[in-house]
Amino acid sequence: MTQGIGPAGTSAERIPVWRKMVFGLGDHTVNVALSALALVFLFFLTEVAGMRPALAGLVIWIARAVDAVSDPLMGRISDVTRFRLGRRRPYFLIGALPFGMFFALLWTAPFEGQMEMFAYYGAIYIGLSLSTTILSVPYMALIPEMATSYDERTSLNTFRGAAAVIGTLVAAGMQPAAEALGGGAAGFATAGAALAVWLVLPWPAVFAVSFERGGDRGAVRESFADGIRSLARHATYRKLSALYINARIAVDLVGLGMLYFFTYWIRRQEDFAITLLSLMTVVVLSLPVWLWVARHIDKHRIFAMGGAWWVVMLLGIGLVTPEWPRWVLFAMAAASGVGYAVADLMPWAMLGEVIDEDELLTGQRREGMYNGFFTFLRKLGGASAFLLAGLALELAGYVRNQAQPEAALLTIRAITSLVPAFFLAIAIVIALRYPLTRARHQEIQRELASRASSQD
Repeated sequence: MTQGIGPAGTSAERIPVWRKMVFGLGDHTVNVALSALALVFLFFLTEVAGMRPALAGLVIWIARAVDAVSDPLMGRISDVTRFRLGRRRPYFLIGALPFGMFFALLWTAPFEGQMEMFAYYGAIYIGLSLSTTILSVPYMALIPEMATSYDERTSLNTFRGAAAVIGTLVAAGMQPAAEALGGGAAGFATAGAALAVWLVLPWPAVFAVSFERGGDRGAVRESFADGIRSLARHATYRKLSALYINARIAVDLVGLGMLYFFTYWIRRQEDFAITLLSLMTVVVLSLPVWLWVARHIDKHRIFAMGGAWWVVMLLGIGLVTPEWPRWVLFAMAAASGVGYAVADLMPWAMLGEVIDEDELLTGQRREGMYNGFFTFLRKLGGASAFLLAGLALELAGYVRNQAQPEAALLTIRAITSLVPAFFLAIAIVIALRYPLTRARHQEIQRELASRASSQD
């Protein structure tokens, strides 16, 4: 099979480690933003800005609903547009500054009225979502283009995943940083502005190390509407999408519930950052192990294995009480990292093979469209988690900055353990029935290579 060649003769089959590391900084910045929203933003809206929980959850849901069209549309645009510097990479330079600006504005509190806050945060959140789309959809669409083999895609996604996990650690430091900077609205505004600079800086380097294969292979011929219908008919993609959105809801529920869990149930808010650090450290350490395992076992089976382990850990965390020794919760959170690592990594690593299958079926290369819908699912999962949590807290009688009623405490525990375990279990069932194996992908690659040779 002909190998794609990147800058300076870089083979698309074997990408140097240093290039993978720098490329991973792109998803690092995106995950800093998304993790800050998942871990801290609902807490910020309810505890600092003073919004009602249901209204705060609705802000995020509406912003993501408006954003629903932008992800697949951005994918379509990156599939068909042609800049002198490439069809996807120039968007890294276009979207970086708005990305940082909207992120900084999101952590300010200029209004006190509920409706004023609703309008302000909704508008800024939409701006952040759209600028994230401009960056993340072309970025993720480059992965199956830069790495074309089953294992090299897993490797590139592992480096990306490790950088993204480190982004979660950075985001987890936002709340302690805001407290160190004076706390309250002013502390969060300063921390948000500083983090916004962090989000912008890596993108020129990501632009420099990434590459596109170029050429007219699999040129997109159909309309945007026909493309959407075509994706909806792709059975393997439907299964992978269902797997991913359930896993994503589980990830985001755990993330947004943790700060409430430690503040109101465990009553040791200072343990939040330590616990998250132990969790994410194990995630980073386990990624190379899962990469090695992925060279011997199909990716969907790895997802089921890691997911099952995480379900067990989540159910155990739901039993923890404030009287338990601190180290027990630290240890359980760390053990959860082994399963957490596969929940986001493997679906993205599996997407490249789905795109290859689509090329075999349609003769078109639509990395942008496929990644656009997948990025939308990433956001939809987070928005669904926020809406579910916000409504549940309001119905349970959550009260800002006060001792919570028993129903609210039970809800906080469920949001952090039982409910995400339920969604993760659904994803595991789907994974066990997933049809696109390593052997099937090798057949697809042989058929594509044969088709390309016959057209030469």
